[in-house]
Amino acid sequence: MLRTAVAGALLAAGLAVTSSGGDSAKADTNGKVTVVYDNAVKPKDRQAVAVVRKSRVLEQLAEWVNKSVALPHDLEVKVTDKVPPGVTDAVTQPDGRTIFVPPSFLTQIEGVLSDVVKTVKRPALFPKDSFNADDLTALSTQFVFGHEMGHALQRQLLLPNLGLEEDAADGFASFYTVNEVGPGPSLAAAILFDEIAREEGKLTLEGLSSDHPVTQQRVFNFLCYLEGSDPKRFHGPLVGAGYLPKTRAPLCPQAWAMLDFGWWTQLKPYFSGAFKDQGDKTQEKARDHLIAETKAFEKQLDELRSAQ
Repeated sequence: MLRTAVAGALLAAGLAVTSSGGDSAKADTNGKVTVVYDNAVKPKDRQAVAVVRKSRVLEQLAEWVNKSVALPHDLEVKVTDKVPPGVTDAVTQPDGRTIFVPPSFLTQIEGVLSDVVKTVKRPALFPKDSFNADDLTALSTQFVFGHEMGHALQRQLLLPNLGLEEDAADGFASFYTVNEVGPGPSLAAAILFDEIAREEGKLTLEGLSSDHPVTQQRVFNFLCYLEGSDPKRFHGPLVGAGYLPKTRAPLCPQAWAMLDFGWWTQLKPYFSGAFKDQGDKTQEKARDHLIAETKAFEKQLDELRSAQ
């Protein structure tokens, strides 16, 4: 659906083309998220960049942050080959003011997913007309970018973590995409990471000792948060179909409620003036949901323990 021939305009000589989130007419002192596509893209990477650019998945999150959060500094998202030494995938700088997205990284994602659509049976929950390399690339990139935005928010706002930063960044990707986009990015990311895990093969010491969770574990985390966000809708297609283990599923509604309330609470002191009323109400609703899910889980706990 997203596949297009790369237009000559993409490669036209000149300065990088910029897409900015938010309302440019709004005058304030908050930092803004800006997405910049470098025109000097290598031929082998033009297709993947065109897919992501047309989908506007980077701009959508940029616009949400600009609307919702008062950043202390500008944040520039650069889709470019001009990256720091050693960078091969999407990365957030330590100060949270720059996110680099190498075009070759997008091509790598597209390559993995091109193989997936040829060799993997489509999950019933994933729409048939979207189960193609282009749509999967756009949706999984949306989730990956959510991960990097999680890093940027943590670093710019100096948010306190109670665990590893990589776990929190994955959590933000789920928090944003499930709330604002729907199930597509979580499902696409799970499909992508599941294939990457298969390609990685046997776990190594490096993989086990990484600050990132084990790749296959991340797949189940993405699916757990999605299932927990709406069990009535997602339990059958995810748990019943065998994608999420039955032993994990009972933990997911409370896990999602904790994640949702946690990120709304972390961001609450930094809501923009225009978003504050809506944000405060949403955070309070998330708190009530967490309390309800905790009580519901407490009632199930003895039965769950007995079944082990």
